[in-house]
Amino acid sequence: MKQITISNARQNNLKNISVAIPKNKIVVFTGVSGSGKSSLVFETVGAEAQRQFNETQGSFLRNRLQHIGVPDVDKIENLNVPIIINQKRLGGSARSTVGTATDVYASLRLLFSRMGKPFVGYSNAFSFNNPLGMCPECEGLGFVQTVDIDALIDKDKSLNEGAIQFPTFQPGGWRLTRYTLSGYFDNDKKLEKYSPEELNILLNASEHKPHKPHKEWGKTVKYEGIVPRIEKAFLKKESKENITRKEALKNIIITKPCPACGGKRLNDKILSCKISDKDIADCTALSIDELLGFVGSLKSDSYETIITELKNKLKNIVDIGLQYLTLDRRTDTLSGGESQRIKMVKNLGNNLTDLLYIFDEPSIGLHPKDLQHIASVIRQIKDKGNSVLVVEHDPDLIKIADWVIDMGPQSGKYGGEIVYEGSFEGLEKSTGKTGLYFATKPRINHRQRKAKGYLEIENGHLHNLKNVSVKIPKNVLTVVTGVAGSGKSTLINKVLPRFYPQITIIDQSLFAAGIRSNLVTYLGLSDDLRARFSKANKVSPKLFSRNSEGACENCRGTGVERIDLAFMDDIEQPCEVCGGSGFRPEVLKYLYHNKSIAEIMNMTVEEAIDFFPDELYAGSFDMLSKLGLGYLALGQRLDSFSGGERQRLKLTRELKHSNRIIVLDEPSTGLHPSDTQKLLDFMDALVDQDNSLIVIEHNLDVIAHADWIIDIGPGAGKYGGYILFTGTVSDLLKNSTSATAAYLRQHLHM
Repeated sequence: MKQITISNARQNNLKNISVAIPKNKIVVFTGVSGSGKSSLVFETVGAEAQRQFNETQGSFLRNRLQHIGVPDVDKIENLNVPIIINQKRLGGSARSTVGTATDVYASLRLLFSRMGKPFVGYSNAFSFNNPLGMCPECEGLGFVQTVDIDALIDKDKSLNEGAIQFPTFQPGGWRLTRYTLSGYFDNDKKLEKYSPEELNILLNASEHKPHKPHKEWGKTVKYEGIVPRIEKAFLKKESKENITRKEALKNIIITKPCPACGGKRLNDKILSCKISDKDIADCTALSIDELLGFVGSLKSDSYETIITELKNKLKNIVDIGLQYLTLDRRTDTLSGGESQRIKMVKNLGNNLTDLLYIFDEPSIGLHPKDLQHIASVIRQIKDKGNSVLVVEHDPDLIKIADWVIDMGPQSGKYGGEIVYEGSFEGLEKSTGKTGLYFATKPRINHRQRKAKGYLEIENGHLHNLKNVSVKIPKNVLTVVTGVAGSGKSTLINKVLPRFYPQITIIDQSLFAAGIRSNLVTYLGLSDDLRARFSKANKVSPKLFSRNSEGACENCRGTGVERIDLAFMDDIEQPCEVCGGSGFRPEVLKYLYHNKSIAEIMNMTVEEAIDFFPDELYAGSFDMLSKLGLGYLALGQRLDSFSGGERQRLKLTRELKHSNRIIVLDEPSTGLHPSDTQKLLDFMDALVDQDNSLIVIEHNLDVIAHADWIIDIGPGAGKYGGYILFTGTVSDLLKNSTSATAAYLRQHLHM
């Protein structure tokens, strides 16, 4: 029972593999992207463990849990109950904060209900999600939203010409009739000619029966101005229509701090309760380490237990390297790496043992110094008697493994095998790409390019920056380093554009793309692909579109069926009619070079390079291959791409340009070390085209390759915001104060 045994796993690209995974150890799975790591760890072991655990629940709960299919494997023995901690952002609504997500706010509320003076209520009263505590003006959100009248109406138009610029209020929209049939307006008169009284009735009138409406006006229908109507329908409630109109709402809504509570979310009575001159909102606005200091200064024999529990929870957040966050920070503003570490914190506090923890690249977004925190947490979890599986690319985290399973040898159909299994010491003697990386001595850039002028920032003081002035060389590769939260992104992504608005920032944010967008549509190849199928089969090209005649009638071409669970995350599962392809089954009989449209959509980029030899496709696919994205499927939904994948995909559009200032925010995210070299070659090509390239990065191989380094620190949050060093890699290695320098020396075995 000391190992999980897998027999003949065939999930995705796995080649019928059998493997024994030791229990109560840290087992790290390595290999290039697309080699089969996730297929084995998440989609085989994790999925089966989760599925079997779900089967133990009662029918009521089981029907509301995600329906996980049976993985393609003969058998898996000796599984434990799983806790899967992935990079999916915490998301949540405006009511979800770091404090609520970590349960720290619950302990803080308890403390204020006991120690706070004057007594204003029990623990629940301190919740901004409870009617007893929430500010009545903003209902506990901390902000209010109002309609931007100038964006909502076009005064140069009449009602019949579409003066109201919001869906369903425009000509033909059902909400517009409430105004055109009201009897109050000349529907062909331009709004700029309305009297103040007419404009007020149109925009602000409260609900009432109109005096002389049109004969088609319903007997029980009431009139209401556009602004209160939009506020009621879209701003005051989370409705389905609210979600579908999200983009349109963005254009007409102004958000500002609540004037009643000043953004504190709570009412005056609750905020009158204080401990050492601080109300509970003051505490949640402190950085975690400042709050830990404040709580540590409190003395109370009666409430020592509450204070100790709160200190322990806060210390766990500090230990994991998130001391710069505040409890009032909304969870939907956290990065994927921060979200994953918040999930880790929640599990640090429990005393359950013999669980199976599965982590997905916990190194993401972390400086080598912060990685020591993560390594410590993973060891703590193992030492409690749990088994830990980690999918990881970072060399420093791979080194903490008790056992390594290296997948490969390459991606997609050329992967799916176990290249090596054993101790870390034996890995560098193995034949795979991971072993080769560890067997190769890292190098630094000794041939720095010379600057052709400078970009200058003077007195940058946003967020935690301490009046920073710095010169960034042009036409070279500049790497900006420093621990997470030190101020790198603030300086480069927020302050630099104020001085140079023409800057191009390529980050890891989502594309403006929905469930129907995929790699082929992003590359602009979908029309040509449909035309090829149409010509080969002498049928309409619309048959080969999932948004047109070819769409599966059950899922309407999305390939998934979505189950709305109201207060929980929606569940998606493959459509049972089309099997997830999104196409009507009869469309799949039409072939192009012996492949159906669904088979082509399932091809990887590497496979497509051989299948489509002509230049139209080869140009785009070769570029993706050079960036280490050859394993992506042509039909893969854009909203399923990781941050690093998104960024590299955006990068493919930039090689066509020159004389640009280009910023990349941690482009090595999710890259196997062997693919980092491909990224460096790509970045060199950008600089050689006379671009100025500024890269925010933690990866030590990227740092070693830089022409110029800007190191920010020394710590995170209030402890950061200073320029510690500017210069070449060679000079950085001589620096005695920079944490980046210390870890780079270690990396280079100096």
